[in-house]
Amino acid sequence: MKKIEAIIRPEKLTDTLEGLKQIGVTGFTVSQAVGRGRQKEVQGVYRGENYKVTLHPKVKLEIVLSDYMVQQTVQTIITSAQTGEDGDGKIYVYPVLEGYNIKTGATDVSIDDLADQRSE
Repeated sequence: MKKIEAIIRPEKLTDTLEGLKQIGVTGFTVSQAVGRGRQKEVQGVYRGENYKVTLHPKVKLEIVLSDYMVQQTVQTIITSAQTGEDGDGKIYVYPVLEGYNIKTGATDVSIDDLADQRSE
């Protein structure tokens, strides 16, 4: 199993989730994040006062899935979330040693429904 963490622009979330749905990835966690990489600071004015935005709003997707789905999932996220500008985000892939189903307490060997379909 692998865990994919993708940090993307909030406005690309809907496109990315649609892309994941098309390849059969239905289990994920989405959380709000802020961060900064190469994306530049933005100057703004609020009630007549100047301010700098150094941390930009992002969305973090976390997906745990079977090894054979990793490359297709990463490529789908890139295709769906890419604008070609600084600040598009990052994708990280981590090994997952174990997973457990809280409902049953059993080891979650086939983390996604696709693993069951592949063995048929």
